Amino acid sequence: MRVALFTETFVPKIDGIVTTLCETIRQLRVLGHDVLVVAPDGGLREFQDSAIAGMKAWSFPLYPELRLALPRASLRNVIRDFAPDLIHVADPALLGIAGLYYSGGKDGGALRLPLVISYHTDLPAYLRYYKLGFLEPYIWKILRLRHKRASVNLCTSQAMAEQLRSHGVERVALWPGGVDTARFCPGRLSATMRDRLTGGNPGSPLLLYVGRLSPEKNLESLKPMLQELPGARLALVGDGPHRRQLEAHFKGLPVVMAGFLRGVELAEAYASADIFVMPSRTETLGLVVLEAMSSGLPVVAARAGGIPEMIDDGVSGRLYEDEGEAVSLLRSLMASSELRSRIGAAARIHAARQSWGHATSILLEHYKDACATQHIAGPEVVPAPRPLLGRVARRSTMYAIRKMLP
Repeated sequence: MRVALFTETFVPKIDGIVTTLCETIRQLRVLGHDVLVVAPDGGLREFQDSAIAGMKAWSFPLYPELRLALPRASLRNVIRDFAPDLIHVADPALLGIAGLYYSGGKDGGALRLPLVISYHTDLPAYLRYYKLGFLEPYIWKILRLRHKRASVNLCTSQAMAEQLRSHGVERVALWPGGVDTARFCPGRLSATMRDRLTGGNPGSPLLLYVGRLSPEKNLESLKPMLQELPGARLALVGDGPHRRQLEAHFKGLPVVMAGFLRGVELAEAYASADIFVMPSRTETLGLVVLEAMSSGLPVVAARAGGIPEMIDDGVSGRLYEDEGEAVSLLRSLMASSELRSRIGAAARIHAARQSWGHATSILLEHYKDACATQHIAGPEVVPAPRPLLGRVARRSTMYAIRKMLP
């Protein structure tokens, strides 16, 4: 199968969406499928033997690590030359609109191709953290229009699937996440990394968070928890637009801002901590939770979004409703190495069932369903003649559109 994958974010950026797409591309290539990646230009022309059509991009002022891109006039020929069987768009925003234009709907778009859309970001919920909650009803209208074009709308958790359905999105299906259990494992424990993350106090209990440092992650809520846990230390692994505010927020507390870690260092960070904390209430899945579980860490997480679907509360992790409950759970885990080991072992067993190979096999079935239910044959759509005024209006509109999407 040949898949044109449109995404608003890709390497070298680091986040859960990029991890999901990179691991999926690896699996698709192993299985003999071809992938074309259409993404903001990150300086790379190829990933895992898959070509990258990089579009000129610029940094988003509110989040400099995020690069935004618009489609270019040459994109149609790039897609034609690749000759995909379908188009998969991850979280269509700007660049992804081109994917919707070229595919989907009853006629398959401008290039008569089936369309799959995957939903990775709970954007309506994010708006509340940026004081833009009043836009939420309008965002859902836009999302409904976009998802309406797809044969299949994929979500990484049942909670997000139900959310889409409740807002009128149809043809929703589940595409679970995965984890590399060979990379993320308890054997990666490193005394050097633990010393680094505890600020030179390796004997102290170490709480770990991995992910973006941004408002929607609710990291400020960790401060009162830490203040109620004498002797505990917190490491924040990651970076983002909220870093300076968090440095000021945690000033004077035993908190290490470790920045981004990659590869072996990231695996060592997980395996060298005692407890993983996830205060975010906006996660569609939370791949970092799976990575922590695979590393044998007990996870203490907010009971929200897609995270509860990964954790059997009291067995493979703990879930909390409020900060007071979180402190109680953390205190009990800190007091008992036996409890941490038992929950961490159960977490590792759960994570072992969530391979990227399994996730990709499910994705391929959805691709086949999309091609079967939106089977489109024949040349590109040629509209019937219209009255003169109608033709003039239409041509003027199409001229403006084709400046970006020819």
